[in-house]
Amino acid sequence: MAHMDVRAPMILFAALIGIVTPAAQLNAAPPAMHLAADTEARWVPFELTAGNQIRFRTLLNDRWVDAMLDTGVTDSAVSARFAREAGLKPLVKGRADAIGGSVALSWTGIDRVEVGGLVRTGGRVAIIDADPRVTGAAPVDLFVGSDLLAAHALEIDYDAQRFRLLPSGRMPFRGTTVPLRLADRTGLYLSELDLGGRSHRPVIVDTGDGSMVTLTRAAWRASASPVARTTTAIAYGLGGTVESEVTIVPALRLAGLVAREVELRVEPDTGFSARKGAAGRIGGGLLRRHRVLLDPRAGRMVLAPGARADWPVTRSTSGLLVAQEGTRLKVLHVMRNSPAAESGWRAGAQICAIDGVGIADAETSAIQGWSVGTPGRQVRLTLCDGSERSLTLARFY
Repeated sequence: MAHMDVRAPMILFAALIGIVTPAAQLNAAPPAMHLAADTEARWVPFELTAGNQIRFRTLLNDRWVDAMLDTGVTDSAVSARFAREAGLKPLVKGRADAIGGSVALSWTGIDRVEVGGLVRTGGRVAIIDADPRVTGAAPVDLFVGSDLLAAHALEIDYDAQRFRLLPSGRMPFRGTTVPLRLADRTGLYLSELDLGGRSHRPVIVDTGDGSMVTLTRAAWRASASPVARTTTAIAYGLGGTVESEVTIVPALRLAGLVAREVELRVEPDTGFSARKGAAGRIGGGLLRRHRVLLDPRAGRMVLAPGARADWPVTRSTSGLLVAQEGTRLKVLHVMRNSPAAESGWRAGAQICAIDGVGIADAETSAIQGWSVGTPGRQVRLTLCDGSERSLTLARFY
């Protein structure tokens, strides 16, 4: 799902893929995994994208690829583009359940993949034709999923932007221990959380989901405050565009750890979480506030507050979710009850200047952050047809 923390307010970012294994099986070389003796020293540097995704470089079949660390993916997957370039033949067709719906894929065998101190030879990967909106501005060729990660402890140091794989059972730092296990059928990482005095379990722990927390509508209704103000937002999953409700909750609890001011998305009861039998998801937007250890074999997730632990959520005050297309911004969604909605804005509108500054220059100008600006500020937006509209920013959720 996309993350609504709009530090880079002109782009709507997307994440989670959520592939599950179809019935069709592939006769590939049996996978063999080996964790190097010095794996603790093999930290992998990563870029934390503006969509809270962990992006890094690694080797697949002795080729360097851009990869994403994604515990929400059951079986690791490669892009169709990489498969063509590397000569990977699609051998068995199948379908996968994903955010936004069902998608087609193919299966193929691979020779070797490396992630930090882990080497796997043989086995299979899915081939997917990933929409670039799922991964942000730059394409990703490898989605590293549970099939590669779950047998080990995964430590993510968000502050230092590095991760490593350790033998299961290791405890490299002190923190709050939260239950964690693998789903029997899908291999998804499952934990629990408490909101409004109600425990929600299981919830999927997904490093590829850029949002903070998502709950099904049923789970939200069971714990929501009657005065909670909600709006709407969209995100791009592999299966298509998803619209959800969004609100800010003052606090929720993960075992003994209290997370304050959390952006929460409410997903329909027909959505991905419910289809997996889960009450919701914990995503990278919340995980990034902590140092994280995910060790499902040992039955635990360990969280220690990081430098971003007290960062407030950045709220939209305009209600316009936009994407940059060259020298213009395209409105993708108008958030419910927002100043933009009350002013009659519609998806599809194209903006060429903000307060007289062209879009190409906006990222480095004083107007950066206009869509999350101080309530009461008036922003002058020039549409690409030459007309102008004013928008008065306000807090609406």
